[in-house]
Formats: sequence, C-alpha cells, structure tokens
Amino acid sequence: MKNYIKELISSSPNQLISYADYINAALYHPELGYYMKPKQKIGSQGDFITTSNVSDIYGRMLAKWFSYICKHNNLESVFCEIGAGNGRFAHAFLEEWHETVKMPLTYIIVESSPYHRKLQNELLNDYSFIQLEKLTELNRFEGMVFSNELFDALPVHVIEKHNGEMYEVMIGMEHDSLMEKNVPVTNPQIFSFLQESGLRLKDNQRIEVPLLMEKVLEDISHILSKGIVVTADYGYSTEDWELPSRSKGSLRGYFQHKMMDNVLEHPGEMDITAHIHFDWLIKKGKQLELNFLSKLRQDEFLLKAGILKELQNHYDPNPFSAVSKRNRAIRSLIMPSGISSYFHIVIQEKGFNVKASDIFEP
Repeated sequence: MKNYIKELISSSPNQLISYADYINAALYHPELGYYMKPKQKIGSQGDFITTSNVSDIYGRMLAKWFSYICKHNNLESVFCEIGAGNGRFAHAFLEEWHETVKMPLTYIIVESSPYHRKLQNELLNDYSFIQLEKLTELNRFEGMVFSNELFDALPVHVIEKHNGEMYEVMIGMEHDSLMEKNVPVTNPQIFSFLQESGLRLKDNQRIEVPLLMEKVLEDISHILSKGIVVTADYGYSTEDWELPSRSKGSLRGYFQHKMMDNVLEHPGEMDITAHIHFDWLIKKGKQLELNFLSKLRQDEFLLKAGILKELQNHYDPNPFSAVSKRNRAIRSLIMPSGISSYFHIVIQEKGFNVKASDIFEP
C-alpha cells in the first residue's frame, strides 16, 4: 500500500494529495484498502469494537423498534443496512424478527467490501436477504435506512487556520516518508462547507471537512421514497467543535485496539476515523428532504426503544449463564460510562409525516 501511495503522490500536481485521497486509498483501494482486504477487523482479534459486537441485544432491539414503527405508522417493512461489517447486527436483527415479529420483511445489505460480503453470506445463510455493493444499485423503496459507524469512516479533507488564513493539510513525501504540508485552500467546496456549517475556526485550529457526507446523504434521499433514516455514530455539534479541547481535530487511527494519532502510519493496515459534524448532517439532510426528528445519545435511544423490558429480573447464581450474560450486556449498553455514551442516534424522516413521539411506544 505504501508504494501505491507513493505513486499516487508522485503522479499528482505538486506531488501532493489531500487527506481525503489518502484515506480513500488506505481504506477503500479495491485490493490493498483496509476495509477491502481479507483480514479480521472487528472484535478482539481485530482493531476495534462496535456496539453490535458487544451483544446481539442491539440488533434485536432495532428489530422490535422497527416492527413497532411499521405496525403503528403503516410503513412497509423494508430494512436497508449500509455497511454491515461482519453481519452480526443483521444476524441478530433477522433472528429476532423471525422469532418474535413474524411479519414479512425485506432485508437489504449495502456492502462494498468483498471480504465482509463473504462473512455476511456465511453468517446469514439461514435467512433471506438482498446484498448489493452500492446504494445506487437500489430501486426506490419505502422503509428504513440504517447505518452504524458509516459516516465516521468516510474520507475527509483536513484544514487548519493560521494568521487568519485557511490552509488545507496535504500529504507528500520526504526522505521516503509520508509528511504533511499546508497549502492555501483552493477547493470551493471546503469554503461552502465552512459557510453552511457556521463553524468559526480559531487561529491554529485543525478540523476535518467531510465533503463526501453530502453525496452519501443524497444517495440515501434518492433511494428512500418514504420512511426513516437512522444514523448511529460518534461526533460533535458545531458548538462542541469550537471548544478549545477540539482544536486538534478528531482524525485518528485504530491499530490492534490502540489509538494512533498519526494516521499516516501503517497505511492499509489500520482503521482511520473522524468524528462527524452532527449539526451539518441534520442541516444538509433537511435540504435533501430528510427532515430531523430526534437526536439521542445511544443509551437514551435504547431506553426509549424499551431495552429495560429485555432485562430478566430473576436471580441466576451462574455469572456465565445466558441470562447473566444478556443482563450484563444490556447494562453495559445503558450505563452512563459504557460504550453507548460515545454514540448518538440521529433519526430523520422523508415523506412520512410523523413526529418523534410517533416512533416510540408511549
């Protein structure tokens, strides 16, 4: 991968590429990209953990919640998951649906990674589902679009402000090593993002600009004729981004469960991620007919969706029993200091004409 990056840089104007170009190559190159290679990425043997890999309770809760929305708001039961990873969320969702909901269901997975598509097919071979590589391959449908940690993995540009001027942080080569170089911002889309988002950068502040997020939102709006969009991810509001503690941005790598500040290390071998701009996601969504309904911390969302009903309250002295493990998993998802405290759930609707109160049981 490093040789490919070198070639990319040497063939680019001024021998510089943007961070977005670098991340796109490091994560999504068809053969050398981190997400595309046949390598375990999620779990104890990988580089990071997701909520759906803590327990199957997350996928099961989403199945029950989606079924409630469908039944009480006359919505077709078509569920589209973008970026399904190893398929554990889909497996839990489909298992719960077939065991308790028992309504007709169309489950769609949009997954670009050949390795992950293979894992999904192996894990979900008992269930019926549709698997596609790109959102644009889908016909318009009515239902729900769900993503978990999708937007944080999109390529981003990196900018800094110095002496009142805006610079884009580019990547070049020096003594056979990847290095950063600041150049004046010339990309009009970056200026448009800053103007639309209302971000006011301070001198010496660094921040990520997620230009590709708009394209993904456009694709989601295009394929959804009516229904709900649920985005589970970590990020900040515009007010949060302006805090002094955010002055260095949020671009990070995860390599064997260690956080790496320098994402230029181990290209193609580690996950690269940036916190998303929630306010801009909501604002841009509204421009694309994805109307904002609710933004909740993940633990708050799970409580509203009824996760406490899943706790089995009889005492089991065996800490390794299925009941004990399930109860611990539920508590870990709703504890203020647990994994859910780092995530938010943004809920939007298109052509559905519902309020936030309509999608949760009273």
